[in-house]
Amino acid sequence: MSQEPTTYSLFLFLFLSHGVSSYTVPNSRQDLHPLLQKMAEEIIDGSYLNALLDLIQFQSSHIWTDDLSHRVLAYLNSRNVAFTIPSLQAAVENHLEQRLHQPQKLLEDLRKTDAQQFRTAMKCLLEDKKDRLDLKDIIVNLGEIRNRALQSPGMNRSLFLITLERCFQVLNSLECVEILGKVLRGSSGSFLQPDITERLPRDLCKDAFTNLSAVFKDLYDQTSAHSQRALYSWMAGILQTSSNAADDSVSWVSAENLWILGRYMVHLSFEEIMKISPMEIGLFISYDNATKQLDTVYDITPELAHAFLERISSSNFNVRNTSTIHRLGLLVCFYDDLELLDATVAQALLHQMIKCSHLRGFQAGVQKLKAELLDIATENQTLNETLGSLSDAVVGLTYSQLESLSPEAVHRAISTLNQVSGWTKSQVTILSAKYLAHEKVLSFYNVSQMGALLVGVSTQDFCSMDRKDLSQVLRSAVSQYVFNLSPAQKQGILSKMIESGDTASGIVEIQGAFFKEVSLFDLRREPGFNSTVLKEKELGRSQALFLYELLLKTTRRPEELLSAGQLVKGVTCSHIDAMSADFFLAHFQDFQNNFALLSPYQVNCLAWKYWEVSRLSMPPFLLAALPARYLASVPASQCVPFLISLGKSWLDSLVLDSHKKTSVLRKVQQCLDDSIPDEYTVDIVGNLLCHLPAAIIDRGISSRAWATALHGLRDCPDLNPEQKAAVRLKLLGQYGLPQYWTAETTKDLASFLVLFSGDELSSIAIKFPEILLQAASKMARTLLPKEFLWAVFESVLNGSDKLPSSDPMPGCHGVVAPSSDDIFKLAEANAWWALEGLRCMEEDTFIRTVELLGAVQGFSRPQLMTLKEKAIQVWDMPSYWREHHIVSLGRIALALNESELKQLDLSSIDTVVSLSQQTEWTPGQAESILQGFLDDSGYRIEDLKSFHLVGLGAAEVVFGDPTEWTSSVLQELGTIAAGLTKTELRMLDKDLMPYFQPSAIKCLPDEIFKELSAEQIASLGPENAAAVTHAQRRRLSQLQLQSLQWALDGAKTHSWQDAPANAGPTRTPSSRSPA
Repeated sequence: MSQEPTTYSLFLFLFLSHGVSSYTVPNSRQDLHPLLQKMAEEIIDGSYLNALLDLIQFQSSHIWTDDLSHRVLAYLNSRNVAFTIPSLQAAVENHLEQRLHQPQKLLEDLRKTDAQQFRTAMKCLLEDKKDRLDLKDIIVNLGEIRNRALQSPGMNRSLFLITLERCFQVLNSLECVEILGKVLRGSSGSFLQPDITERLPRDLCKDAFTNLSAVFKDLYDQTSAHSQRALYSWMAGILQTSSNAADDSVSWVSAENLWILGRYMVHLSFEEIMKISPMEIGLFISYDNATKQLDTVYDITPELAHAFLERISSSNFNVRNTSTIHRLGLLVCFYDDLELLDATVAQALLHQMIKCSHLRGFQAGVQKLKAELLDIATENQTLNETLGSLSDAVVGLTYSQLESLSPEAVHRAISTLNQVSGWTKSQVTILSAKYLAHEKVLSFYNVSQMGALLVGVSTQDFCSMDRKDLSQVLRSAVSQYVFNLSPAQKQGILSKMIESGDTASGIVEIQGAFFKEVSLFDLRREPGFNSTVLKEKELGRSQALFLYELLLKTTRRPEELLSAGQLVKGVTCSHIDAMSADFFLAHFQDFQNNFALLSPYQVNCLAWKYWEVSRLSMPPFLLAALPARYLASVPASQCVPFLISLGKSWLDSLVLDSHKKTSVLRKVQQCLDDSIPDEYTVDIVGNLLCHLPAAIIDRGISSRAWATALHGLRDCPDLNPEQKAAVRLKLLGQYGLPQYWTAETTKDLASFLVLFSGDELSSIAIKFPEILLQAASKMARTLLPKEFLWAVFESVLNGSDKLPSSDPMPGCHGVVAPSSDDIFKLAEANAWWALEGLRCMEEDTFIRTVELLGAVQGFSRPQLMTLKEKAIQVWDMPSYWREHHIVSLGRIALALNESELKQLDLSSIDTVVSLSQQTEWTPGQAESILQGFLDDSGYRIEDLKSFHLVGLGAAEVVFGDPTEWTSSVLQELGTIAAGLTKTELRMLDKDLMPYFQPSAIKCLPDEIFKELSAEQIASLGPENAAAVTHAQRRRLSQLQLQSLQWALDGAKTHSWQDAPANAGPTRTPSSRSPA
């Protein structure tokens, strides 16, 4: 950050350095152009930004001559201003650094500029092409100034506000709208608070209004629901004023106005939509871009969609006409005119409905509509005949329907089936087998046609392919689906690619993330790697460690390795230490560009290197990777750049030790003075917002800053209980109890609904059930509170029409059993079904939803047992189950006892893989699965291939004597390294300790871990030190514990030896800067 102001002040330093402080010219005032005199006076006054703007303005209309710098210098001297070049440069840098880090002051400066200076500033923002100001041999890099201003936290906000305040009085409205667009697109959307519409101009020319509306449309998804409503009101107000509507009975909503509204058309009221004239709605639908617009109305509701469909029907467009259906966009997701519908029209609707997955909610209704259209589309025809015309509705076909398909029908329909998303594993298994049954030989051509069905190809089939065909598959478009293959399938492909001893051509051809699957053993046999070949490959850390070391020995340009992206994972501390100061500083940006790829240990090494070679220019966030006492080197004057730098990082990945994190946050609080007074401070703290203590959230965030802070808090991945409680209290204070919330408030606070009790959520479940479901859907991959899931469960049950079964199972009379729709909507909230409800589920419901039920993490053992019994009821005993049955069970399979597991047909390694993905097996169950595979496949242990072992969750590694291991070998071994004996562990070089995987550290038995020397423990690195368990700690000596703390704190590996015996890392910053 400290280098940024130099860019601004460079122009002053350069032209002033052409003269000397004593240089004088007679009559200097008369001799100097008035604009340059004005610039010089501003330099004297310390108004350096104004001076820069005057210089830019002067240069735009005058030729800069060599003597001008001397004249400016002479003028300054004639005003009796005593200075030296270094002191002036320092003053300029200090002033502009304050402006860079205090954007409020920039806002004040821009408010004080005269009209010409302000126009120049706005033009500089606008004109991307004018990136350099050429003053003979003096260059001012305007492009860099502009980019840094736009990327600096808070700067965008100041530029946005000043543009609204002054631009429309100085520049033409089209230019101002372009500037607003540039500034807003570089923001997070938090600038567009509801009250901002009060500052928006209402007298824009038509083109400017249309362009500004387009900016708001582009930022729609980043804008809060309240702000969307406010922006819609601003747009609608202007459109209404400019319309020729004589009275309220005539709608202002013309075809053109609908196009201008874009996605904001979903904010039209039902009544306003129903007033749109047939001619205008017909004209709108006839626009070529209408379909594109209707494809993006993701948050439209059924009520409004039906209103639009009704108006379109009233025009001369027939909504049963195929060409009209193609124009309806997401409105087709709510099509309700099914009476006497033709099969061809139903197929056209299904083809368009493939886009309905983009809707925000209402997916259960979409699935229901697809099922109804599927019935119509297949009426009087067989499924084999219509399969290719059913679009993604085919995912609704049951196992029995899929199994009834002929291989020929699947082959004919492959161009449709391969594009469908949403297949379950069992469906893919059936369809892939059908497709491949039609092919005599598995070739590149027929596999390349499979698309999403590729994951259904068995491991054995991959192994039977010709290697050249398989190589082509990996280079073709279908390779995007390789990422979804199981570990056994991937290993099967790899084993085929490197067979016959020709490793080179096979491994080099493997691209992308799949390359990570190549073992270190096979990698070591490949001679043909270079940095260019590796740029398109994703590397594991062990691969990167090996390859970086290998290539470093042969390259003459080590900087090429750093710029190869993934290879930075393989840079060790010794590599960093060996870099010259100049090389390190010149190429540090390569590390920063790939910061997310670096381990905490690498970041710690980089921090130490920077501290040693150039601590004054060190990026402040790196201080957090050093021992906590080094934070004392951050003076109060450098708090803002420290906060900005740290706020751009994720603290949890930078600092792993909780004690050290507390020290870092204490420094953050000290810099903030325990308060967030305004929105600018929120901009500055960035991601640190997620780590602020509950007290600051509760009492330290001002009302002015709260809306912006809330925008940031909703993206925090893991607030602690105290922070959550503080946010909840703040929300209750601001918005009241949930029972009083509006739809907009509920949408804006959707990610915080998990903070409220079941009682508080009950009113949301009743008033806004769809918003609650959408919130649950967005958070599907997180562990949700039981009370929140109960509210979702109640919401779905209250909204479903429960009709008693005409033929209930014995003991099920009056029992509330789940329907397919219920299960689809509930997702993880299915865990609230009573055992009786699961037992009384209809067989067809179970068949259609078994994979959804198998994915529920919250099911208890009794619930899983009930679902297993349902599977036996529907499919008969486990001995009759086929691969797709077993694959579909998910966690339900955990309820199978050892006897039932032995009944399964486990001859296919792919079936075993589906079981091995569950992690809660008992030893007895796991043994039954292994023995079942050996018995059913006919293999002996010694016959197993690498893909068998991977599928079984085992591994084969032969790397020789541990004393010969390298960092890459130790990283490759993973948890297997935890099997080292005491003697082997003691023999490991201390420099290898950071390359244990954290999972291996946790797995080391306590009595083995305590055999590590203090030196080895001190060398673990921050990440591995953080993985040490409490049980392991308890077995360590005082000296070992001290070494562990040094590692946690990020101390240099040799420092622990130099410290006094009673010394430990300081928990609080010291009063003086460390040497």
